[in-house]
Amino acid sequence: MKTIEFPNRETWPALGLGTWHLGEAASRRAAEVAAVRVALEIGYRVFDSAEMYGEGGAEEVLGEALAGAVRAGVVTRDEVFVVSKVYPHNASRGGVAAACRRSLQRLGLDRIDLYLLHWRGAVPLADTLAGFVDLQRTGHIRHWGVSNLDLSDMEELSRLPGGDACATDQVYYALAERGPEFDLLPWLRGRRIPLMAYSPLDQGALAGDRTLAAIGERHRASAAQVALAWVLAQPGVMAIPQSARERHLRDNYAAASLELTQRDLDEIDRHHPSPKRATPLAMR
Repeated sequence: MKTIEFPNRETWPALGLGTWHLGEAASRRAAEVAAVRVALEIGYRVFDSAEMYGEGGAEEVLGEALAGAVRAGVVTRDEVFVVSKVYPHNASRGGVAAACRRSLQRLGLDRIDLYLLHWRGAVPLADTLAGFVDLQRTGHIRHWGVSNLDLSDMEELSRLPGGDACATDQVYYALAERGPEFDLLPWLRGRRIPLMAYSPLDQGALAGDRTLAAIGERHRASAAQVALAWVLAQPGVMAIPQSARERHLRDNYAAASLELTQRDLDEIDRHHPSPKRATPLAMR
């Protein structure tokens, strides 16, 4: 499994699991907890959530699955990297602390490994950063980062005292949405800040891509696996596809071992070209 190095030289697997859409219905709760438990047994070690997902329901699902896996000896707490995010309207200095406490309670944890600002709102970045620093001092989070921030926002953040401690920028990045490659991704690479790609399969749309399917036939892989392997092949990029189906969990995990050839990459670039100009970040 390829690993990603964070600014503090800590490394984690480049493939994680997103929990968007989990925790939205009580009738699916048991099945979703079981799916996350399967992911842990398969070998997933990075899990992304947010207070927005199911209004905290996804954090509860993740927390329950993780607690069960720890009790069963599948993993230890330190072997898992838990990411969550704070709503922009909760991102004031005091609001961040309160939101984090609620997330920790739902997760059943005493710390979050990486805590992100979900997207930029009306609260000044300096206030949010101050809240993150407070949480680091109390041990409630280990690292902090951002999500859905474009280059101008990242440059502003980097100019703030302590802003260079940002551990990641989580953005929509897939073959159908290569906008970050124009300026944001090079900027992040220059500072050794990983990009965390959500919706790397373009919310499932790339599973029906004929070009990717043809490439997949050469590797006995699906179009979706090729799309995910392409994202994982990008330097400094971590992917967090979302799934609650065991087959997809296993297929995505297998995609992390798929080696694309130069011929494959050239074909992909012809059909899904890199951007020629700056474009707004996709948010879905």
